Amino acid sequence: MTDPPAQQERLARALIGVVAASGLVYPLLLCAVQLVLAQLFVVDVAATVLWLAVAAGCCVALVAAVRWGAARRVLSPWLLAGLAPPVLYETWVLWPLLTG
Repeated sequence: MTDPPAQQERLARALIGVVAASGLVYPLLLCAVQLVLAQLFVVDVAATVLWLAVAAGCCVALVAAVRWGAARRVLSPWLLAGLAPPVLYETWVLWPLLTG
C-alpha cells in the first residue's frame, strides 16, 4: 500500500500540472484570434509566423505541464510530431504569400 505522504505528493503534483495547463488556455485562445486576424483580415506574414510560433510553444508547454503532473517523461517525439499537421497547414496557407 502507498504511504500517505507519497500519495499526497503525487496528488499535489497532478493538481499543479492541471493548474499550469489550464493557465495556458487563454494564451492559446489569444494566439488563435491573432492568427485569424493576421491571415484573413490583414494579410501579415510576419505576424502569422510569430503567432504560430507562440501557439506552438504554448501547445508544447501545455502538454509538458500535463505530462509533468502525471509524473510521465516530458520529452516525447510524439509531442513534436503532433505539431506537424498545424505547421503543414499554415505553410500551405502562407505558401503563395511567401513565394509571390
